[in-house]
Amino acid sequence: MSEYKIYGINGPVVTVRGKTELQMTETVYVGENKLIGEVIGLTDEYTTIQVYEETGGLTPGEPVAPTNSPMSVTLAPGILGNIFDGIERPLKDVQKISGAFIDKGINIPAVSETKKWQVTVKLSVGDCVQGGEVLATCPETDSITHKSLVPPNVSGTVTKVFPDGEYTVNDTIAEVTDKFGQIHELKLKQRWPIRIPRPTAERLPLSKPLITGQRVIDTVFPIAKGGAASIPGGFGTGKTMTQHQLAKWCDADIIIYVGCGERGNEMTQVLNEFSELTDPRTGKSLLSRTVLIANTSNMPVAAREASIYTGITLAEYYRDMGYHTAIMADSTSRWAEALREISGRLEEMPADEGFPAYLPSRLSDFYERSGYFKNLNGTEGSVTIIGAVSPQGSDFSEPVTQNTKRFTRCFWALDKSLAYARHYPAINWTASYSEYTNELSDWYKENVSPDFTDCRKRITEILSEESNLMEIVKLIGADVLPDDQKLIIEIARVIRVGFLQQNAFHSDDTFVPALKQLKMMQSILHLYDRSKEVIARQIPISKITATGLFDRLIKMKYDIPNKNPEMFDTLCSDIDKAINEILR
Repeated sequence: MSEYKIYGINGPVVTVRGKTELQMTETVYVGENKLIGEVIGLTDEYTTIQVYEETGGLTPGEPVAPTNSPMSVTLAPGILGNIFDGIERPLKDVQKISGAFIDKGINIPAVSETKKWQVTVKLSVGDCVQGGEVLATCPETDSITHKSLVPPNVSGTVTKVFPDGEYTVNDTIAEVTDKFGQIHELKLKQRWPIRIPRPTAERLPLSKPLITGQRVIDTVFPIAKGGAASIPGGFGTGKTMTQHQLAKWCDADIIIYVGCGERGNEMTQVLNEFSELTDPRTGKSLLSRTVLIANTSNMPVAAREASIYTGITLAEYYRDMGYHTAIMADSTSRWAEALREISGRLEEMPADEGFPAYLPSRLSDFYERSGYFKNLNGTEGSVTIIGAVSPQGSDFSEPVTQNTKRFTRCFWALDKSLAYARHYPAINWTASYSEYTNELSDWYKENVSPDFTDCRKRITEILSEESNLMEIVKLIGADVLPDDQKLIIEIARVIRVGFLQQNAFHSDDTFVPALKQLKMMQSILHLYDRSKEVIARQIPISKITATGLFDRLIKMKYDIPNKNPEMFDTLCSDIDKAINEILR
């Protein structure tokens, strides 16, 4: 194996002088400590390497050793419930070796190579197999069965199968002979390059929502399973908190949470919370369906760039098993800043605000890996991407936010004034949008109610009317408005405070089923319609507000438990009694 020498070092960027046999995106070991790096540039004069570890103490003349393989991750049982850094090193195992900080050159397996799994083999001798077929299954956690797959690039006839039993990830489970007579040993473990999407049979239309239990999302700005959404917001607007809520409550089978350049205490909070919380669907620990990738702000900047791809590759692997996965990327702005820093070290021509000119293509490469797919083994699975964006000063016109909008169809704009007013989730209902609404309307009609889409439309229209009226109120005050416009403002207040605002610490309000969301909308609209009857009789709106109905509707999210939707019928009856009394 050829070995090369370091010529120059510029932060995380290392150069080798002269022509080499290295290839683009090849993984290399840099220096005496064998730091992990990746080839990102090749010319006749220089080879440029991006190092994913701290390069302090590295000197020119130290060796660079090739591996003849691209930057890849290990795919095997043992991933779930684990916490990795940006290049898939298990941080719990790293801590045992190096303590609180990662020592240079630590290169340990991503999953345990000694742990034995109770394996059920799914192949028989003589079977003709293609890439993606299920090789064997084993219980990875209390709630998830791991389906080990035939690697996508392997096909042929099964010539040897080992019996069911206990195996490590490196033990051979079966042997396949391809058409050229080459024998492939199939194990529970396989490797896959992080920058290459895993193959699928077919991309399917997006027709099922990702149910999150958050009313402003499920009802007003829904996201489809296999969709892509962005959560832009300035400091303190609740991006991380919103993603925590989605990770806890959404109905995805697998959650991949990528902390990219975020504060270490936030990742500690995720780890502690998820280990204590119970998955509402299975009753098991929430961590048993979660993978955490922590690349905090004090870790090497180059590894941020890899962490996003590591996360999406793990999500695709579980999608290939037939699971619905959701990846939370927090935050893509820190990832883009890592691109900008490395681009500056490479002396590339900067584009907007110093970001590299290829920022849009990198963002599109990432978000385009979302989707709802038919897998190679005939199952269906999805990858939903929810990426947080952290524009400086809440400026949504900056390059990362604007380019992210181009590649996502769901935009949940967080508002600083809402967050400071303790209105959570702080999603601004006038600046946000979802392009999945029409595609998901059939699902809501069939699985919730035929009235769901109409109720949602009327709710958004009232909010839009209120937004226009508030411009007038700012100029001349609310007292001069006619009663029908005062009614819109009152009902919009009920929608904002009683429906869109949600309490993550309340047992019933932290997650709300779609049926209760519908009943809440119907109750609000019922009061609105009956109130219009009163105003049409020239009766002042003060008569209605005196009944306390508006305030009662604001509190219904707490007063009516999720498991008792029939109580909304009583609420509507009380509304009718009060309005009829006024009309008499």
